Amino acid sequence: MSDPAALLDVSSVTVRFGGITALDRVSFSVPAGHITGLIGPNGAGKTTLFNCLSRLYSFSEGEILFEGRPLTATPPHGIAALGIGRTFQNLALFRTMSVWQNIMLGGHCRTASGFLSNALRLPRVRREEEQLAAHAARTVSLLGLDAVAQTPVADLPFGTQKKVELGRALMSQPKLLLLDEPAGGLNHEEVDDLRQLLRRIQSELGLTILLVEHHMNLVMRVSDQVVALDFGRKIADGPPADVQHNADVVRAYLGVTP
Repeated sequence: MSDPAALLDVSSVTVRFGGITALDRVSFSVPAGHITGLIGPNGAGKTTLFNCLSRLYSFSEGEILFEGRPLTATPPHGIAALGIGRTFQNLALFRTMSVWQNIMLGGHCRTASGFLSNALRLPRVRREEEQLAAHAARTVSLLGLDAVAQTPVADLPFGTQKKVELGRALMSQPKLLLLDEPAGGLNHEEVDDLRQLLRRIQSELGLTILLVEHHMNLVMRVSDQVVALDFGRKIADGPPADVQHNADVVRAYLGVTP
């Protein structure tokens, strides 16, 4: 039974690769406006689930509903326009382009002008470009990137490049933001800055966030709800403090029971 209050509802989703079951009847709901952390050891199925949500993978059983509608009704190229944005573990930025140019690129899935309209520079094209630029300016300011907006991405520290990728995802104006290891490669201070930034984004933009992360301190401090996977199965789902002390979660990470 799906949760009518959920923005995203994952129900009994199963994914098999040959004889390997990567996800085994996984079910959970992501309430609108919440930050949900998705945790688990390597190989638990977290990235597989993200790839199902992005329509990069198909699932053999179960259902995923977004705003109450089956996600499979939308082709992979329509996911961003549907309202789902995503970052990736490995940065996929255009390194010779500026911060501004990279962030602007993220908004083009929301434009409606076709090739002919752009070639003729019709008024609608100019209006769209003005709206896109205004949205990019707000995004750059929200992420604290004003001072480096015209700097090539390749010249920036890794932590700043992570913010640029986040900005590009925000430009698609998502309702649900999928963050894949956003704290990977960040130092302690940068991780704390990320925590504050995610809360600010959630508050100011009214976003729903699903976060895959190995940095447990970040997950437990920023999440409203935590879902834990192990060997493709859900082993815990609830408030961070409850999941953190769950015997199955401790066993999955440490191999011992508290």
